[in-house]
Amino acid sequence: MGHGSWTARAYSTYASTTGYTDKSVHEVFSSRAVNKSLNPFGVTVRESRDSDEHPNSIPIILGLDVTGSMGIYAHEIAVTHLPKLMNGILETVTDPQIMFMAIDDVHASSPAALQVSQFESDIRILEQLREVYLVAGGGGNRSESYDLTWYFAGNRTVIDSFEKRGQHGFLFTFGDEEAPYQTVTTEQLKSVFGPGEYSSMTPEQMLKQAQEMYQAFHIVIEQGSHYRRYPAEVRSSWTNLMGSNVLFLKDSAYLSDLVLATIEIANGKDMQTVIQESVCPDILTYAFTNSLG
Repeated sequence: MGHGSWTARAYSTYASTTGYTDKSVHEVFSSRAVNKSLNPFGVTVRESRDSDEHPNSIPIILGLDVTGSMGIYAHEIAVTHLPKLMNGILETVTDPQIMFMAIDDVHASSPAALQVSQFESDIRILEQLREVYLVAGGGGNRSESYDLTWYFAGNRTVIDSFEKRGQHGFLFTFGDEEAPYQTVTTEQLKSVFGPGEYSSMTPEQMLKQAQEMYQAFHIVIEQGSHYRRYPAEVRSSWTNLMGSNVLFLKDSAYLSDLVLATIEIANGKDMQTVIQESVCPDILTYAFTNSLG
């Protein structure tokens, strides 16, 4: 996977042919169950590999909370943000390879606690994103299984950027609920990922595993209904878990700008310069509250 390249022309052709940008959320995401190609059950590895076409591959994982009202942001990403994000990433990152994950709640016994695409570099990433099943479920424990993205990244991906060059990939999760806090049991891991040897793991342990190969960030979508009800709890839980790597987005219209700015800063560009050169300096200043102290 990861062959081909995203181009504005290919996207324009796809959008024109499918008419998907004018479709409702349930037309864009028409799946009524987990697509077999996105089911992590039995998946041993997803690969981000170098090739003649992409000799310096960089994996970027985007994990979306697809429960309840957050499903509208998956729609927003597919219709609005992904084209801008891909074009911006191509200007910022050499040979990007994108993976989407969709997040529900393993503690609510969800049949779709996690969905995982391949790593892709061209229009196929949009095609896979549109196969995501919008669960619209969630549980009553005031969090979702963001930590399963960390587990998968740390245990089920192989990335040449790290193995060959010691270069970390990027992992972003997006949501409006508190940080995960419950231990995921061996049986729960087995139910999501299939037969194998497992140990019960805390969110902190899974995050640490992911951070061995990825720079991990979480973006709190403050327009989400849960955040609006419990802002203090959401902010403190994520800050306590991830420190300056939790980012606060008060207007989802600037999601792609925030992701791109974060990648630029992580790659060594001065934060204040990135903020000042952006189209949304106030949004970014607010988002990086924890980093700015």
